[in-house]
Amino acid sequence: MKATKDTSLAERFAEVRDATMKLIEPLEIEDFIIQSHEDVSPAKWHIAHTTWFFERMILKEFKSDYQEFNPAFDFLFNSYYNTIGPYQPRHQRGVLSRPTVGQVIEYRKYIDEQILELLSETTDSNMKKKVKDLIGMGIQHEQQHQELILMDIKYNFFVNPLFPTYAQMEKHSVSKRDETQFVEFKGGLVEIGHDGNGFAFDNESPRHKVWIEPFKLATSPVTNREYLEFIKADGYEQPEYWLSDGWSVVKEQNWKAPLYWLKGQEENWEIFTLAGIQDLELDEPVSHVSFYEADAFSRWKGKRLATEAEWEYASQSVAIHGNTMDEGVYHPVASNSDSESESLSKMFGDVWEWTASAYASYPGSKPLEGALGEYNAKFMCNQMILRGGSCATPLDHIRETYRNFFPPEKRWQFSGFRLAEDQN
Repeated sequence: MKATKDTSLAERFAEVRDATMKLIEPLEIEDFIIQSHEDVSPAKWHIAHTTWFFERMILKEFKSDYQEFNPAFDFLFNSYYNTIGPYQPRHQRGVLSRPTVGQVIEYRKYIDEQILELLSETTDSNMKKKVKDLIGMGIQHEQQHQELILMDIKYNFFVNPLFPTYAQMEKHSVSKRDETQFVEFKGGLVEIGHDGNGFAFDNESPRHKVWIEPFKLATSPVTNREYLEFIKADGYEQPEYWLSDGWSVVKEQNWKAPLYWLKGQEENWEIFTLAGIQDLELDEPVSHVSFYEADAFSRWKGKRLATEAEWEYASQSVAIHGNTMDEGVYHPVASNSDSESESLSKMFGDVWEWTASAYASYPGSKPLEGALGEYNAKFMCNQMILRGGSCATPLDHIRETYRNFFPPEKRWQFSGFRLAEDQN
């Protein structure tokens, strides 16, 4: 590869691309093609699609002498960009035995070289800024897929009766958490949204004012211990706590507990993790619950979920650190300190936290031009907002303004929640 003048960006690009490859190191070749559900994509598709993004959005647009690695990849690895052209249906990504994993890895190497070459060759200042901005977005896009790789591997391994292990998990010392406390917030006219400094997706802007009534927010996410009380109280059998759509899903899917919970010997609960089946640690944040489950539990407790404005406002005084992908645990962990009991803890990392807010554009928000306008805006229907990042999110990918979103019935993502309530 040629040396680049933009060393910091080139190094950042290489670092993130290498992190993806490290995530797939524990996989056997047979693992790369599995697609056990239409929501889940094969690992091979993820490493190809993130590469396609750099090729299609940057190299084909800005590198005058660029030669495609394989023209067929434009169809195979486009995800959902209709303005670019047709693409392999999402639910059929698992039928692609070819190209081989080896060929996809060669594709990655080829594109990496071409991106670094483009950085070193570009001299026009306007073009250089566009290229750098797009590479920055591609890096963030790749980090999103790093989390998706872990989510999808976990689900694919879960449906295997052998319950394979992806990676060993380091055991953490824990202390039983005291009863949940709440922090009071005065509310008022506050500002949320990205201020324009540093990277953000288009759906995080513009920064704007919102009115928030006084509220209380739990110091930590709901735990397995607390959620187990809901199960024991027949929470899944009482329709008065559930939204109508949620109740229909509960009955259709026969939900009795969060995804990945298993009844072990003597009726003790176990949980499937990327380290295999483990005993359920009661003081870990509950994970892999849908919005419907989070909402039902909150109603059962006489509480509610925070709005995304409340969540972001509360998080503005909290440092961004926690149990993230960088820790290599890939599972929510219980608190090991009693000092967190009276202040907000685990706002970042461990589990994405469902909010009560539907995914919609901010006042004055404008999608990006061209194909990238499809990145976020086209999904602003039938989705709910989650905040804070998870144990599978890269730490430097997390922002207090980051708006994750999923349909309310989905739960294969590392999703949990914390309680909120109005101030009397």
